Amino acid sequence: MEYIYILKSLNFPKTYTGHTHDLINRLRQHNNGYSKFTNKYKPWEIIHSEVCDNSIRARVREKYLKSSSGRRWIKKNIFSRINNRCVLNKPR
Repeated sequence: MEYIYILKSLNFPKTYTGHTHDLINRLRQHNNGYSKFTNKYKPWEIIHSEVCDNSIRARVREKYLKSSSGRRWIKKNIFSRINNRCVLNKPR
């Protein structure tokens, strides 16, 4: 089983998309500086994940999410959901 994941930096306006077979360990690696790109923008949180039954399908989905149409899908489906939640939970 493979996971496709989208991370959001807690301190910078950056996202990262990847795939792995161990989601929790991979997040730990990103936050501990094991990836050259994500090390610069840590800490990270998982904002979205999907399950695929094999690594080939996971790579295909990851490649789509990194494309321009995939980034539009993320903006429409993931960030709009996050922004709506923030507005609904906004302190008074």
